[in-house]
Amino acid sequence: MVKMIVFLGNPGKQYEETRHNIGFSICNVMYPSANFQKKFNGLLASENGLKLLKPQTYMNESGRSVALAATYFAIHPEELLVVHDDLELEFGEIALQAGGGLKGHNGLKSIRDYLKSDSFLRLRFGIGRPTKQDVASYVLSHFSKEEKHQLPQLTEKAITKIKANM
Repeated sequence: MVKMIVFLGNPGKQYEETRHNIGFSICNVMYPSANFQKKFNGLLASENGLKLLKPQTYMNESGRSVALAATYFAIHPEELLVVHDDLELEFGEIALQAGGGLKGHNGLKSIRDYLKSDSFLRLRFGIGRPTKQDVASYVLSHFSKEEKHQLPQLTEKAITKIKANM
């Protein structure tokens, strides 16, 4: 049973609406009136007993925030759902996965390292691989006009998948 959903992204206006911040974007649509407060190096809210966390440590250190909150609330890795962007899936593909490889995602690696486990559930939101730019620049770039047009429908699809697994 999921006790905490972790939505990955980077803090700051310059990162809003970038590929790497799809976790934050999904959270904002799914929980538009959540009362987030600064705790555990992140923004934390509670909705019907479910903890919601948006780490504010930047992607590469997300695990620090997740581990602090998980320890405080005695939440085991298997009770976490992490919502994140995924280069290995084509844009718009959405997959749910328990454990397994981290596919080079630094936010997931950080969570694994801090929790000493990779058995958390993941909602992988496909952003596709770059063809003309390096990965770091690509994940921090904004979606194309065509992709932006598809995001509301894809976000709803992701939310439906999250709710079905809570």
